Amino acid sequence: MNQITSLDRFKAPIGGQEIELQQVSHESGGMSMLRIRIRERSRFTVFEIDADTATRWGQVLLQWAQQQSPTADQP
Repeated sequence: MNQITSLDRFKAPIGGQEIELQQVSHESGGMSMLRIRIRERSRFTVFEIDADTATRWGQVLLQWAQQQSPTADQP
């Protein structure tokens, strides 16, 4: 049986989607994956990504968020 560890769970303030991030460790010793679960009313979107994909995605998200910051234009 896979071991699932909840890393974070939060609700998006604008759309109200419930987002949960989980680590999935496979019993057979395979690669750990990051599971992203997004619930929008009764619809779920669930997918798992590897560490390299999570790194790239995270960097782009952080870069975008920093550019949206009100202080991003200040020296």
